[in-house]
Amino acid sequence: MMRRTAFFISDSTGITAENLGRTLLTQFEFLEFNHSALRFINTSDRAESARRLIERAAEQDGHPPLVFSTLLDSATRATLQTAHCVYLDLFETFINRLEHELGVCSQPVRGHSHGLTDHEHYFSRMDAINYTLSHDDGCAVAHLDEADIIMLGVSRTGKTPTCLYLSLHYGVRAANFPITEDDLDEMRLPKVLLPRRTKLFGLTTEPQRLQKIRQERLPNSRYASLKQCEYEVRQAEALYRKFGIPCLSTTLISIEEIAATIVDMVGMECSRSLPTAAPLYSN
Repeated sequence: MMRRTAFFISDSTGITAENLGRTLLTQFEFLEFNHSALRFINTSDRAESARRLIERAAEQDGHPPLVFSTLLDSATRATLQTAHCVYLDLFETFINRLEHELGVCSQPVRGHSHGLTDHEHYFSRMDAINYTLSHDDGCAVAHLDEADIIMLGVSRTGKTPTCLYLSLHYGVRAANFPITEDDLDEMRLPKVLLPRRTKLFGLTTEPQRLQKIRQERLPNSRYASLKQCEYEVRQAEALYRKFGIPCLSTTLISIEEIAATIVDMVGMECSRSLPTAAPLYSN
């Protein structure tokens, strides 16, 4: 398999360059990429150091590295463009067309795409993250009415990382609640959740996948046995059907896809634009 080096270079955090660059590279599954993020390349010395790294990679690989760049300073860009590489300017690709369409010149400001340019949006996300952290695994129930969504699932189905991603990237107040074996045996919802059924969303997974995850946590335990995993998954899915709770399997999709799919399924408005008292969906 051919191996190529890809650099994601920015004069700030590098989030835009890395996210877009990695996304583009996923379309070339037959190639293997060595990823390297170079952040805060905002001085001539750092630009020269980055250029040397690119040259070294070109020499080692025998192919010019791919450079995904969101650099704004023309002198810094010029330094890197002298390297033996394929230089892909992610801003220039779109800015020129936007300037032409909008009839105005852009005003490049370093770090704007992830800076505090929208304070209300930023602090609403921070509020959502704090809420999610304090309502993990059913540890706080006093303020569940303030949740935008309450995630259900048996142990190790991805409730916590999904809730954290929803809060961080979508500004959603996401609580999560474990379904216990007693709940499964009696096919019941915890009493505290009954008045909040319109906010519930279930996660599930294939028993074999669940067993593998649990086996890493508690090897050779009843908790990690395939029989136990099959029982819990079967009962949890039946519980969702009984109470009309929408659910999603996390078996083959990433946290990013899980979160985005949930937002789409429940028609959720993000970044706190949805009043917390409004139901997310109707059963």
